[in-house]
Amino acid sequence: MRTPSVLVALATLFGAVHAVTTNGFADQNGGMKGGAGGKSVTVSTGKQLHQALCERSSKTTPITIYVSGTITLGNTEKVSGSGCSTASDRIELKGIKNVSIIGKGKAIFDQIGIHVRESSNIILQNLHVRNVKKSNGATSNGGDAIGMEKSVSNIWVDHCTLEASGGESDGYDGLLDMKAGTKYVTVSYTIFKNSGRGGLVGSSDSDTGNGPVTFHHNLYSNIDSRAPLLRGATAHAYNNYYNKINKSGLNPRVGGKVRVEKNYFKNAKNPLGTFYTDKMGYWEVIDNIFDSVSWTSSDHPAGPNVKSTTSVSIPYSYKADSASCVPSIVGSTAGADNGMKVSDGSCSASPPSSPPSTPPSQPSPPSQPSPPSSPSSPSSPPSSPPSSPPSSGSGDNLSRKSGSGSDGSSKASGTSYGDVRDGSLSSYWSPKGSTGHIRIKWDSSKTVGSVVIREASGYEGRIQSWRLQDEDDNTVKSGTGLAGAITFTPRSMKKVKFAILSASGTPRVAEFETYASSSSSASSPQSPPAPSPPAPSPPSSSSCSNPTGKWGNCLQTKCCGDAGWTCYGANQWYAQCRTECNVNGWDCNRLG
Repeated sequence: MRTPSVLVALATLFGAVHAVTTNGFADQNGGMKGGAGGKSVTVSTGKQLHQALCERSSKTTPITIYVSGTITLGNTEKVSGSGCSTASDRIELKGIKNVSIIGKGKAIFDQIGIHVRESSNIILQNLHVRNVKKSNGATSNGGDAIGMEKSVSNIWVDHCTLEASGGESDGYDGLLDMKAGTKYVTVSYTIFKNSGRGGLVGSSDSDTGNGPVTFHHNLYSNIDSRAPLLRGATAHAYNNYYNKINKSGLNPRVGGKVRVEKNYFKNAKNPLGTFYTDKMGYWEVIDNIFDSVSWTSSDHPAGPNVKSTTSVSIPYSYKADSASCVPSIVGSTAGADNGMKVSDGSCSASPPSSPPSTPPSQPSPPSQPSPPSSPSSPSSPPSSPPSSPPSSGSGDNLSRKSGSGSDGSSKASGTSYGDVRDGSLSSYWSPKGSTGHIRIKWDSSKTVGSVVIREASGYEGRIQSWRLQDEDDNTVKSGTGLAGAITFTPRSMKKVKFAILSASGTPRVAEFETYASSSSSASSPQSPPAPSPPAPSPPSSSSCSNPTGKWGNCLQTKCCGDAGWTCYGANQWYAQCRTECNVNGWDCNRLG
């Protein structure tokens, strides 16, 4: 099965003008391309996002916009131009086509909604939209996190988190509302949480010209109702996890119909039926699990003896997971900033580093060469610790300076964030599980040019792949193993995050050291200075210029490391890095 997140990432990064696969109705009616084939830009404010749209030569010119940071009402302005029609109180996607908006790291839309109107071929991916209100405070987008209306088609909402902090009485409306002719939509790997209303398809009993819509691998958590509400629309809901539905769940009415397939309902009241009206809707039920649910409605609940009342034809191919594994598969894949993993259709989550079964239409790249030999990058802990610490930057360890701090993802019991900057290799931080992140932060900006991650004694080599991210800017490095200092062009930053993407067992980070430059080596925090092991030899300019040999090593370092692009698969990143180097005028025949 093609994994949709992989395909859209490859499409937008490679610039290939081909359809991506969403495993849903957005694949119909001409399919999805988003901004593939167009310019790519990175923005950190709402004004910049609107400017990126407006600076296009036309409203149909393809573009991929990466969002890094927090978008707010305060940094959003109305902008004019040939490629847009914008507003100051929301992110406005009006009268446009061929756009991808993709979160890069944490991309938060705080109290500001996204409005799609009279638009088509739009991808919204890896975005966290929260606390959008229509009253009782700052208002935006009629209280909808994402709203679509009036002649909208072929929209893909993927790996997003949509949340509120209450219901209508608190000033919130729907998390995802579609109305007035919104057609061919796929909503996948998205979290809906803490809201009175999950969303609707059709705003009134007369607004029945919407759909079809696919909802798959989504999490509905602590939702009162509308999960979703369907007025006259057709929908396909498969592999969703409904946990804590407080009043009613899927609610087809006024002739609406839905195929409800291999979902898992837990702690849900009235998970399926026609509610709050006698204008009936219909459902087809296939292999769902109802766990600790109750049927209390006096309207038209589907249960407790749940049976199909219609059949729904599905025109696209898909592979559904067994309902029994839905809580775990959705928990490990859904939501923004959660690794962009997807299901393989067999109850396993696949990271986006896995290439799709059918790659984009590009010349076949050469096989990925093996990287230069490294002093130590084992897949499992060595039997004894290395004789000397990894090489380090020169000068003082900025992580231990006054005004520094540390935090991160959930930590294992008995470990501490502060232990990564206490100067001792006997104390450490571990994530809960094999992946997670740890961050160093400062009260004021520091110039950083190198980082040393020291694993605890006896646990060296557990960290297999990692990403280092300047959270004020973007990813600065990524790689495998920890053979030495992680160096880059010195830059000013207030936060730097080290993310462990894969490890053999639970890793232990003893020290997260930061330095202004990388011109010499520093000692272990526990011992006097010792000679550092020789750094691995970089590929020569001749090997970098060999398109059938080791050119990939040069490109991976220069393009995917320094520039912060994410690359997908053992072979697929090659052509992308080559393309981006050429587009940006970099010389990829030598190391940066």
